[in-house]
Amino acid sequence: MANADRLDWDDPAAVLGAVSRLRTEVVGEGDDYLRAHGQMLDGTQARSALNLAHYLALRRHDLRPLQARLADLGLSSLGRSEGHVRATLDAVLAVLQCLAGTPVRAEAEPAAVGADEARALLESRTQALFGAPPAARGTRIMVTLPSVAADDPAMIGTLLAEGMDCARINCAHDDAGVWARMIANVRQAAAAAGRDCPVLMDLAGRKPRTGPLALAPSVAHLKPRRDGLGRPVGPADVLLIAPETNVPAGLDAAYRFGIDAALAAQLQVGDRLGFDDTRGKRRELLVVDVPTPGVWLAQVFQSAWLTPETPLQLLRRSQGGHLRAGDGEYRLHGFAPRSLRIRLRVGETLLLAGDAAPGEPARFDANGRCLRPARIGCVECGSLTGIAVGDPIWIDDGRVGAEVIERRADGRLLRITHAPVGGVLLKEGRGLNFPRSRRDRPALTDKDLADLDFVARHADMVGLSFVETPADLDRLFAELRTREAGHIGVIAKIESAHAVQALPQLLFAALGHAAFGLMIARGDLAVEIGGERLSEIQEEILWLAEAAHLPVVWATQVLETLAKQGAVSRPELSDAVLGQRAECVMLNKGPHILAALQTLDDVLRRTGQRQYKHSPRLRALSIAGRNA
Repeated sequence: MANADRLDWDDPAAVLGAVSRLRTEVVGEGDDYLRAHGQMLDGTQARSALNLAHYLALRRHDLRPLQARLADLGLSSLGRSEGHVRATLDAVLAVLQCLAGTPVRAEAEPAAVGADEARALLESRTQALFGAPPAARGTRIMVTLPSVAADDPAMIGTLLAEGMDCARINCAHDDAGVWARMIANVRQAAAAAGRDCPVLMDLAGRKPRTGPLALAPSVAHLKPRRDGLGRPVGPADVLLIAPETNVPAGLDAAYRFGIDAALAAQLQVGDRLGFDDTRGKRRELLVVDVPTPGVWLAQVFQSAWLTPETPLQLLRRSQGGHLRAGDGEYRLHGFAPRSLRIRLRVGETLLLAGDAAPGEPARFDANGRCLRPARIGCVECGSLTGIAVGDPIWIDDGRVGAEVIERRADGRLLRITHAPVGGVLLKEGRGLNFPRSRRDRPALTDKDLADLDFVARHADMVGLSFVETPADLDRLFAELRTREAGHIGVIAKIESAHAVQALPQLLFAALGHAAFGLMIARGDLAVEIGGERLSEIQEEILWLAEAAHLPVVWATQVLETLAKQGAVSRPELSDAVLGQRAECVMLNKGPHILAALQTLDDVLRRTGQRQYKHSPRLRALSIAGRNA
């Protein structure tokens, strides 16, 4: 199509020639592509692989000028040919040959996959994963089970009744005991409802995250109660607890500390504990009550700062009314651990270390000059060798963006390029994304392999997180066969820029497995490729999966505000409508998951009546009226 702009588009013969050349190139390039990247397949798998190869060859061309002319002629513009590429080209050619007055020539190749066969292949593979479709809609709904579902069979029954078609268990949470109870409840509820509800177990995968932060000196700030205008209205209540004392439920205070046995043996109501706080200000704790044996309620009437090293003196009034100090010194314990704070702002630097040593904030001299940049370790990162100068790195689900400015022996020095106004506090366990860095690390972790033993015995499907290469899929297929579970379904999660680039190869590798699908995991994917490109890339994933006749799960943040907060968001409703173009839509857990499920079920029922994939279904419109 290189010379498309020079063609006489008003001449059907010219359009015929353009389509004929396009078909020749698509068939030739597609066959070459299949030989180079495909594998030994037979039957319907081979037909799907060939159609995928033809679709990839078709999409190497800029078809827009040709599409416009085909539409003007009332013909297919090739925009809905994903599942049946050669059949669509052949049909368009036949009509153009009639329009141009040339003999209709039948091609010598075996019959191509047609529209009916493409739909049948996709539906059969969808059923192999998710079972029969629900009566009123074609798109299935997958629900991520919360931990409480393990001990609440009624919840599973309600979810099934309200539209759940398959259940998802996230192996990053809970353990085998909880998973087993969840699955038992699903099986029991499905049997009672007389229907199938397959279970997907999603392996946690290798998710790079920020390491721990160093602990700051423990300190407690005792603050008397104040009203909305900052005026004091009462003291701060403090519980002092003797060793090996169980505090009854319901007995609480703003602050709780342990005390030594020596102090507990003599403490009584009316005593005071005097101390100089960290600022050198004299303060006292007044013991006012013993609500239960071994627990004293004390009060402080002025703001005070204490550490575990702050010495306290026991003060008691004599019979003459004078406060007298005891001989010993005492200390409080049970201070809550507190991490150091690392605040990142645009323009500042951060050392990403290749180990999990505790992170620390930057150090500055008296003039504000940086002596040492802030440092954070990396968990599950593997080697940093593939991270080069200039590579972008995203932290905390995309809240913080950075660029590598220096390779160092102890890690990579980053400059912060994106952060909220005022900066952001970096915390432990925040996600790290490396969209352009090539890091050789297997998708399956030791934990995944251990979890796979359980999955192989109990689940219907397994989800592979952070898949990036065909070798990742081959390893999972081999591990399943080793566990005599080669029959269970596999869902590959597309959640990185590398996975998007390798998608054609992943699809060819997947077609050899009995039951396979893709999940568009849009959380990490949006961070990796940028939110601006997500809408474009998720369309491309849908197109390629349809060309391979493989089902897709539309996932991550679907009706998330409704599920978590109980309030529906209009943009999320529009996003849920787009989910109809996939074979399954996934809901994440939340306190309002039932409301989200009911809403999604209603949206998909309505949308399915007027849309199949990206083809409108033109039912009669009530607003059109019956009389002109």
